[in-house]
Amino acid sequence: MATPSASSKGRVLRFGVFEADLAAGELRKNGSRVRLQEQPFQLLALLMEKPEGIVTREELRNELWAADTFVDFDHSLNTAIKKIREALGDSAVNPRYVETIARRGYRFLAPVEIQSQAGAGPTIPTTCDPTAMHSELEVPIPRRELTRALFVLIQIMYLAFYLSALFHWQSIEGAVDPFLRGAASQAVFVLVLITAGLGIPLRFYLLSAAAFDYRRLGEKFLRIFLLIFALDQLWALSPFLTTQKIGFGAAFAATAALLYVPFAEKTLLRMAYPKLNTAH
Repeated sequence: MATPSASSKGRVLRFGVFEADLAAGELRKNGSRVRLQEQPFQLLALLMEKPEGIVTREELRNELWAADTFVDFDHSLNTAIKKIREALGDSAVNPRYVETIARRGYRFLAPVEIQSQAGAGPTIPTTCDPTAMHSELEVPIPRRELTRALFVLIQIMYLAFYLSALFHWQSIEGAVDPFLRGAASQAVFVLVLITAGLGIPLRFYLLSAAAFDYRRLGEKFLRIFLLIFALDQLWALSPFLTTQKIGFGAAFAATAALLYVPFAEKTLLRMAYPKLNTAH
C-alpha cells in the first residue's frame, strides 16, 4: 500500500471541523481523534490532495493497491469509501465531503486548507486542479462557487423580468398592440401574468437551492427542465415588450441571447453537480 509522498508528510489538511494529520495518520474532529483505519485514511488523503478534482478508480488502484496484491479491488475500495463516510458523517446520496462520480471515481467536495505540522505558517486554501476534466462534458472543472454564482445571477435576472412585468401590467397590452391586436393581445397579457406568477416561486426555489449548495439541485433541475425550458422560451420574447423604448433590433438581439439561457442553466448545474452513482 502506498504512503503519503515526501512533500505530504508533516502536513495537516483541514476541512470544516475535521483535520487530517498526514504524518501521524490521524483524522481528528474538533481536536478529538476519529477512528479510521490506515487504508481508508490514505484514500481520504489522496482525495484531499485533489479537492474538487476527480480521482479515478485506476489512480486509486495504482496508489493504494500494489500490483502483486490479489484482492477484490472493487469491494475493498467500496468498503474504504464507506468507512470514510461513516467517519465523516457523510452520505452517498447527499454528499458533503466525498462524492461518487459514476463510472469514473471520486471527488472531494469541501475546501481544504494545508498547514505545516508545526503550524508556523498560514493556512493555504487549495484550488481545483486545472487539469481535472468533467466526466461528461469533457471540459476543465471550474470551481463550484463560480458556476453557482452564475446560476444565481440568471435566476435574479428572471425574477427582475417577472416583477417588472407585474409592476407595469397596465402597459403590457399597449406594448403588444403594435404586433397583435384584439383577443391575441389580451391572450398575451394573461399569459404574461400567469407565467410570471408561476415563475416567481420557481426562481426563488432555484435561487435558494443554489445559495445553500443543495447537492441534488442538478438532479431536481433535470426533472423539471421541460417546464423551465418552456417558461424560459416564452420569456425570451419579453424584450419585444420594450420595443418602443429600446428598438426592434435590440429587442431581437436580446431575445436571441435569451433563447440559449435554459441550456446555459443546465450546463452550469451539470458542471457544479455531476450525476451521482448512489450504488455504493
